[in-house]
Amino acid sequence: MLFDTHAHLNAADFTDDLEEVIERAGNVGVSDIVVVGFDRPTIERTMELVEKYDHIYGCIGWHPVDAVDCTEEDLQWIEQLCKHPKIVAYGEIGLDYHWDKSPKDVQQRLFRKQIRLAKKLRLPIVIHTRDAMEDTVTILKEEHAEEIGGIMHCFSGSVETAKECIKMNFYISLGGPVTFKNAKRPKAVAKEIPLDRILIETDCPYLAPHPYRGKRNEPAYVKLVAEQIADIKGISFKELAEATTKNAKLLFGIE
Repeated sequence: MLFDTHAHLNAADFTDDLEEVIERAGNVGVSDIVVVGFDRPTIERTMELVEKYDHIYGCIGWHPVDAVDCTEEDLQWIEQLCKHPKIVAYGEIGLDYHWDKSPKDVQQRLFRKQIRLAKKLRLPIVIHTRDAMEDTVTILKEEHAEEIGGIMHCFSGSVETAKECIKMNFYISLGGPVTFKNAKRPKAVAKEIPLDRILIETDCPYLAPHPYRGKRNEPAYVKLVAEQIADIKGISFKELAEATTKNAKLLFGIE
């Protein structure tokens, strides 16, 4: 049983063949998927998917790249939707200094607001951080995010930073990049951090693992991520699959 903890099946990339994509995932043992919505259209689509499929859960929030577009009305709308029993986390939220659409101070203010909202809702948070790890960790500490914990999604930081995040009650989620030959950091993290703090994800349609790198990613490929991490840790695929699924269900409060 595999759990893809971060997928964007709400993306236009899956408009034509979603049923086939979901079927392929089931065929390789993917038992559960969390679909992440991060703006009005993707959140609306997430709500449709969680209603339609028993094994699909939702995570909703406002993406840092689009922080400049987020209104109080948007946050109130998200807060109401988070009361749905199949919304299991708040996100993806955080900081993204790679793109310059939203100024850093606007991103930081929205990040803090959303952490506080997630704490009010008692939902774990899913963190997106790009070229902003130091500020992200600082804000998580200042806002006492350890009270709800969550996921460092598609983690690209160092082993030291991973351990720092684990101390703050976060899980480290690894995706396609751990399979790339030149990806030293994700491989080091996979080796060093404890099994009870690892999650797996695809972030599909992005970041497809080897040998599909550069192509559309999909939940079935989470098996390749799991196989790679098991190999790095020197454990069986079954042990890795069982542990990461148990971790995800514990975090998300899924029976």
